[in-house]
Amino acid sequence: MDWAFNNLAESLLILGILLLVIEVAVLGFSTFVLFFVGCAAVVTAGLLYIGIIPDTWLSAMFSTGILTGILAILLWKSLKNMQTQVETTKVKGDLVGHSFILVEDVAPELTPEYHYSGINWKLKANEHLVAGTQVEVTQADVGVFHIKAS
Repeated sequence: MDWAFNNLAESLLILGILLLVIEVAVLGFSTFVLFFVGCAAVVTAGLLYIGIIPDTWLSAMFSTGILTGILAILLWKSLKNMQTQVETTKVKGDLVGHSFILVEDVAPELTPEYHYSGINWKLKANEHLVAGTQVEVTQADVGVFHIKAS
């Protein structure tokens, strides 16, 4: 603990980097609180190292607190907007796009099974498809293949 008191700038730099790593890697950049405190601690460490701030715990904590507030005020809105801009693209699994030839007729009211990859899948279609038609999987739900003629 004596090392931390004697090397205040280095201690704050390590603490700031540790808080940034926790915020980004562990919490997935979801809370921003540790991000603001971590950035403020890194900036305070730099100011201590240069000599702009006196090398005392009180001035370091005061500077970290003030910088945390300033960073939060300046960056909150832009970071919040960044979080809300999420692309909602549908995940395409390995099964989507699989094509095969129907052994039985398929219709909206008729859902036969198709054995693929060790699983019996129910086949669903929006139109009547006759046996022998080449079809393609358009969507794969739990135990269900949605198909269309290809």
